[in-house]
Amino acid sequence: MPNLTLSQLTKAFGATCALREVSFDVAPGERIAILGHNGAGKSTLMKIVLGLIPHDSGRVEVLGAAPGDRAARRQVAYLPENVAFHPALTGLEQIRTYLRLRGEPVSAAMGLLERVGLADAARRRIGTYSKGMRQRVGLAQALIGKPRLLVLDEPTSGLDPVSRRDFYTTLDGLAADGASILLSSHALTEVEARTDRIVILSKGVMVANASLDELRLQAALPIQMHVQARAGAVEKVAESLGGTRFNGARVNLTCLPDQKLSRLTQVTALGALVEDVDVIPPSLEDLYTHFSKQVQP
Repeated sequence: MPNLTLSQLTKAFGATCALREVSFDVAPGERIAILGHNGAGKSTLMKIVLGLIPHDSGRVEVLGAAPGDRAARRQVAYLPENVAFHPALTGLEQIRTYLRLRGEPVSAAMGLLERVGLADAARRRIGTYSKGMRQRVGLAQALIGKPRLLVLDEPTSGLDPVSRRDFYTTLDGLAADGASILLSSHALTEVEARTDRIVILSKGVMVANASLDELRLQAALPIQMHVQARAGAVEKVAESLGGTRFNGARVNLTCLPDQKLSRLTQVTALGALVEDVDVIPPSLEDLYTHFSKQVQP
């Protein structure tokens, strides 16, 4: 059974339709990224899943319950983009407070802070923390009670590269234990490597819902090839392949997906004239731009 089911989800604010018949499931252990420009409907969707606002029509089921239901709330965690904590409390005191509110043993606080890399700063006041450190306190709070569905809104905002890597490693572990991850992010490079499926919203309409490989097949965007020529052979390589010279040592090619193998055969036929070749598929940014333009009027 999915941990989250959305079926024909629709929500309007006055004359503005924020979501229009959005449907997808999130299975246990699945990591789903929701992408979209500001105003695409991402935040509205998350608020409905959390039970903060009602939907107008369609069906929403969170862990077998209605959104906002007591049974759902106990198994759902939320991390907003900008977290706020009492600056006079230490990280350890803050997490102990949340553990008490959830009816969990306060002895788990240090373990949670260790899990997000804050053990050394646990007894410092949160007012001295950087934005990235406060975000990690928020993640520690979200992990209380072993949630089965995590809803994360721009979760790596303010984190340095190492902390971002550690954050996604934590998410990988949660997913491996069966938790579902639903996150929105503008950091497309991160999402490209660390999620199982991508949902793209544009003006409230779901325009894509597939894995990265499936999106590439659907979009059929051009593929780039960078052919590194042997010293002194770039002219001959460029002439043979009909590509564009770059920096006097490389030839750049563009082809459609169904032409890739024939193009590689041409490159291979040049033998010792070629030192290396890189095949570069469309990036998630390319795909996001492509699908975002496909909105029904």
